[in-house]
Amino acid sequence: MERLPVEVIGNILSRLGAARDVVIASATCRKWREAWRVHLHTLSFNSNDWPVYHELTTSRLEILITQTIFQTTGLQCLSIIMDDVDEFSAAPVIAWLMYTRDSLRQLHYNVRTSPTINIIEKCGRQKLQVLNLSHNTISGIEPSYQRFPCLKSLSLSHISISALDLSYLLTACPKIEILTLLSLDIAMSDAQASMELNSPSLKDLSVEAISLEKFILEADSLEKLQLKDCTLEVFELVGKGTLKLLKIDDVSVIQLDIGENTENLEVVDVSNFTIMWTKFHHMISKASRLRGLRLWGVVFDDEDEIVDMETISVCFPQLTQLSLCYDLKEASLQYSLQRSFELKNVIMLELGWTVITDLFSQWVAGLLERCPNLRKLIINGVVSEAKSHEECQVLANFTTSIVGLMRKYLHVDVQFEYE
Repeated sequence: MERLPVEVIGNILSRLGAARDVVIASATCRKWREAWRVHLHTLSFNSNDWPVYHELTTSRLEILITQTIFQTTGLQCLSIIMDDVDEFSAAPVIAWLMYTRDSLRQLHYNVRTSPTINIIEKCGRQKLQVLNLSHNTISGIEPSYQRFPCLKSLSLSHISISALDLSYLLTACPKIEILTLLSLDIAMSDAQASMELNSPSLKDLSVEAISLEKFILEADSLEKLQLKDCTLEVFELVGKGTLKLLKIDDVSVIQLDIGENTENLEVVDVSNFTIMWTKFHHMISKASRLRGLRLWGVVFDDEDEIVDMETISVCFPQLTQLSLCYDLKEASLQYSLQRSFELKNVIMLELGWTVITDLFSQWVAGLLERCPNLRKLIINGVVSEAKSHEECQVLANFTTSIVGLMRKYLHVDVQFEYE
């Protein structure tokens, strides 16, 4: 241990991360204290790391964090995640940000301040690569002045911000690749009917728990788009067909447009969503490279609509993973299974029900026949605690049917997941 270079000790302390552990370890000897002061690059204050944090007053916690930070000289990653603290005083927070602004590359902060301060304005911008902010207000963004030349990942959670400032902030990050927006309070001006974001470098966008009339995103390099628990009248993606992953979960949207160029789509995951199959299929029909398709808990806008399996087999020849769960109608099921199709490359099939009927067994058997190279079958179902005699009989019939199928398809690994 005595022969370890002080820089290596600094890296060891940085891997500990949690401030309490770093302080205790640095007390080992003079050399370790020097490593803490000069070569520590990562420091984390998290209310889950140490029970004593919950017992400290806010002012005492502010002093503790200040003393710890001010004994370092080159912090690159600072994380202050205090879920139990309602708010910090503005003065110490400004002091932490100003002290570390020349070296900081990652900042994770989730505590309100009183009075409110603009953290975007105070934190160091020249070297910052990751910014994760929660429970704060962002305003008065000037993209020509407040630039983040190195920022690649931005996460905003429970933030109050105007649509214009959010647009300006994105413009001020010319290298941004990952953007996460969660439960934002977005203010729209009277002149604005939509929120418009533009980023030529953005590759990954995740939006959750946001309500807007119109959301237009122009992103020529976008590869991943995830929408969850959102209410939107219109969502429009303007790009160059780079999208590889589309994930939609519990989203209400009247008009969804991801562009005409969907050739690079590899994964489409849609759950708890109302779809018009003809429009939805048209939207993704050019995705000849699609490898994963998940339609789970979807509801059809027209009761007579079905998921056309023959069309899926033709349009997505490289499909290897298929997951389906929706209400089965006898007429549409019979029509679908009478069609001539084969899912040659599907090796993983997941099928589910919310209310089980005898049609489900027919569905499973019909799809197994059309997946000649299947290796794994997952049955996912909801089983109510209070079951009538009829429901018990349906479940028993299904069990008998599955046992027969398992004997027929010995090469297929069958798993059951019940809720």
